[in-house]
Amino acid sequence: MGGELNFKQEIVGVFGHPVAENPTQAMVEAAFRHHGLDWRYLTLEVGPDDLADAVRGARAMGFRGFNCTIPHKVAVIDHLDGLGESAELMGAVNCVVDRDGRFIGENTDGKGFLSALTELTTPDAKRFLLFGAGGAARAIGVELALAGAAAVTVVNRSRSRGEELAALLSDRTSVTADFRPWEGDFRIPAGFDVVVNATSIGLYPDTDARLPLDIHTLDPSMVVADVIPNPPRTHLVRDAEAAGCRVIDGLGMLVNQGVLGIEYWTGVTPDAGVMRGALEEVFRA
Repeated sequence: MGGELNFKQEIVGVFGHPVAENPTQAMVEAAFRHHGLDWRYLTLEVGPDDLADAVRGARAMGFRGFNCTIPHKVAVIDHLDGLGESAELMGAVNCVVDRDGRFIGENTDGKGFLSALTELTTPDAKRFLLFGAGGAARAIGVELALAGAAAVTVVNRSRSRGEELAALLSDRTSVTADFRPWEGDFRIPAGFDVVVNATSIGLYPDTDARLPLDIHTLDPSMVVADVIPNPPRTHLVRDAEAAGCRVIDGLGMLVNQGVLGIEYWTGVTPDAGVMRGALEEVFRA
């Protein structure tokens, strides 16, 4: 038989707990198939006490990298060999890349959001209202600051976490950042260009949950974004559409951060349309 035979697939995946509802595999493997890449993406349940062993196992088995989701985005840093700029700044990693035998932590969450945003508008000189102060909010806030946003206002239930994120942005970047407490249904003040839900409110299985927001303060001039991918059409997305706003759903951010991850791992820029189509098929099923 002529030619070289190679039955070895390249392996990447996601470590999370719980992870069964994470749809990333559907879009990433669709991209692998579309581009003829003999790679596999594994969805792996990894508890907090097993994270160190999981990373050692990934090294031993020659993983080309992996995603990290809740609750590992901060804890994984202790098990890596280095960090990219934005991951170091925000103190969180969602994408690990094997670079010359070293596991380097990157964060594509905020970059994925930024890619989705720039399909509608640029962040330059814009004012952002950011609900939440957790991992997604930190990632988005940092990338917006690095991309030239004029101001980011953090709205959060926990004053300490909200003030911490606002201080991080003010101290470590050139953006103007402040904190506003979230009490009752938040009324959006005039002058904001983009409103972002970076909380988990509305995420499956709590799909009936609504963001505590006075929807009458949504203005048609605003872009409204929700990071929730499951379900893609949250109450916020539907309310914003009804108010005449342009919207970004959670699939936009998920697809674009997935594109970046595949680029990091394979060097190939995948077809985002194929990836979004695979996710839409999953959510129609």
